[in-house]
Amino acid sequence: MTTDERWLLCTDTTTYAVTLGGDGRWAELAAWGPHGVEDGPSPMDRSRRTHFITPADAAPAEYIPYGLRPFTGADLIASRPGGDRGTWWHFTGATPDGDRALRLEFADDVLGLRTALHYETVPGTDVVLRWTELTCTGQAEVRLERFDSATVNVPVQGGARLTYLAGQWSQEFQLKELELDRGRFEMESTQGSAGHAYHPWLAIQDAAAPAEGATPTYGVALEWSGNWRITADAEPGGSVRVRAGRVPHEGAVRLAPGATLVTPRLACAFSPDGLDGLARVWHRYERRLTAGRTDRPRKVLYNSWEATGFDVDAAAQLELARTAAELGAELFVVDDGWFTGRHDDTGGLGDWEPDPAEFPDGFDEFVDSVRALGMDFGLWVEPEGVSPRSRLYAEHPEWVYRIDGRPATLVRNQLLLDLGREDVQDFVIGTLDRLLGDHAVSYLKWDMNRPPTERGRPSDEDPERQDLDAAHVAGYLRVLDHLRAAHPHVTVEGCAGGGARVEHATLARTDVMWPSDNTAPMDRLRIQYGYLHAHAPHTMSSWVTDAPGVFDPRPRSLAFRFVNSIAGVLGIGADIRHWTPRQRTEAADWIARYKEIRDVVHHGEVSLLGSPADPTCGIQYEEHGGARLVVTAWNTGPLDGAPLLPGGAARLRLRGLAPGSHYTDTVTGTRYSGAYLLHSGLPFAWTAGHDAELTVLARQ
Repeated sequence: MTTDERWLLCTDTTTYAVTLGGDGRWAELAAWGPHGVEDGPSPMDRSRRTHFITPADAAPAEYIPYGLRPFTGADLIASRPGGDRGTWWHFTGATPDGDRALRLEFADDVLGLRTALHYETVPGTDVVLRWTELTCTGQAEVRLERFDSATVNVPVQGGARLTYLAGQWSQEFQLKELELDRGRFEMESTQGSAGHAYHPWLAIQDAAAPAEGATPTYGVALEWSGNWRITADAEPGGSVRVRAGRVPHEGAVRLAPGATLVTPRLACAFSPDGLDGLARVWHRYERRLTAGRTDRPRKVLYNSWEATGFDVDAAAQLELARTAAELGAELFVVDDGWFTGRHDDTGGLGDWEPDPAEFPDGFDEFVDSVRALGMDFGLWVEPEGVSPRSRLYAEHPEWVYRIDGRPATLVRNQLLLDLGREDVQDFVIGTLDRLLGDHAVSYLKWDMNRPPTERGRPSDEDPERQDLDAAHVAGYLRVLDHLRAAHPHVTVEGCAGGGARVEHATLARTDVMWPSDNTAPMDRLRIQYGYLHAHAPHTMSSWVTDAPGVFDPRPRSLAFRFVNSIAGVLGIGADIRHWTPRQRTEAADWIARYKEIRDVVHHGEVSLLGSPADPTCGIQYEEHGGARLVVTAWNTGPLDGAPLLPGGAARLRLRGLAPGSHYTDTVTGTRYSGAYLLHSGLPFAWTAGHDAELTVLARQ
């Protein structure tokens, strides 16, 4: 094995090239981009003499420990407890699997640590998965202070443009960007989940190039349901080095002799077509993540929360269900408030039995009445939450996170179960098995409404050996894996006070995700615009409600709300008992139209046309093979619908069409050439009463 050996990992259209550097002491990125990018000198080459930093600090290292890289940021910080920090490893071998997978091993015999870097391509996508295995090979345990999953290096010439997703509760997935010429950018969540404030996703471009069009664009997304961190360093010599990994709640993790720690997977994506092209790479990847469940139709949902809140009783729910069925809903979900002791948010969590007082004829009779209307039935649950007034807490106060001698913080009047405990996992599995086995429930909305606060598990064990954050994630995923195996017919929706748990580990085990509790039209449009940059439409649950704007109070029509929700997985959450006959007729028409095109929305190639900051924006969905195009469009400008030019139509230029083909609007019969749609654009005549449209174009 020579230090100039190179390994190539090939995806559908890209190559990721890895070589050894530093006389074989670390792995380096040689090239990453379209097939053929590896033919020529590496743009990452830093082989010339360095001043005041070490060669390892200047290298485009794939993964390197503190010790070899002392100054500019290490991916691994390890030591023996009480000893000096640092790892000085040597390369011990490579195990390639053609151009699809690679394992590189390094060992520090003094510390007693073996590190294996893993690479694996995902068929049908332009994604390379990376993760790291750390094994204690000595007689003494190893203390791991930092252990990232992987590092990616991106060559830039004009500084880096970083695009990321930030926000807060009810304002998640706001698309942000900054230019990083030198210095460090870091974002993280220590809330035991992906969190509302930042999302474990980042896109990197050369700032000298435009964000859209033929611009090489790199992206990373961390597959982890707990605490995480992503760091980007603009380094000397014109490159950006991005590190990502989990963050232990305890500050460090102890690795016992013979034990192996496996980091979360980091998905690394590339597109030559800007942020829009990178979004399509992520969409294709997420269709692979959900495997055969991707082809399961996402049914039109009605959820009762906004209509009844905690005031759940059979009569009112059936009234809503009858109206929902008349509109064309295919699924009726009873949200929070259906179980014993749940009259408000101060009780009930943990006691997952239908409240007999609210279902006097029996819960199964109620469920059968809903199903007799032609709809499936679903329930909201929050398995990790527990109310201090619940029977469960009275019986098992030791099951919650706590620190002896310290007061407990209530968030939403509840505590959090320690799902890292096997007995707690067994309780949750038994509870869900009973609900899904005893009743005809085919939809489950899993919510999580509070982060861990006093996160302790009193015992004589060193907290660093408990690794509570990783244990909770493992328990959460064990329960989800059980659900998938034991109840494959059940559709699972992921939620955490809105969008605080949207990441690839959860996406791989659920069918849809709830991006935000904010359903106001203009607010939601911005949330969904950011969401679709990182995640696929078939995962994006979206409701039509009557909610007023929170951050953008401008009113919009019922049509605007429906087209907004049709852009993902359509649901309804308004109190439809109070809708007028005209509103109900309009709603039924929209639902019928959605059913005709949802396969294109959920499986087609997506192009994001403009942004909510533009007077008109939209989304284009192209059916595989190009036979149909679906365009959702919104007027985000003046409330009176006035165009920029009096008498002129607003236009959206479509993308990726064959100029010589012709397309016919299936409603109006208007015929367009591909060249016209590409260059002149699809016209929209907005008015005060017409602020959104769904257009279906059939290719001739």
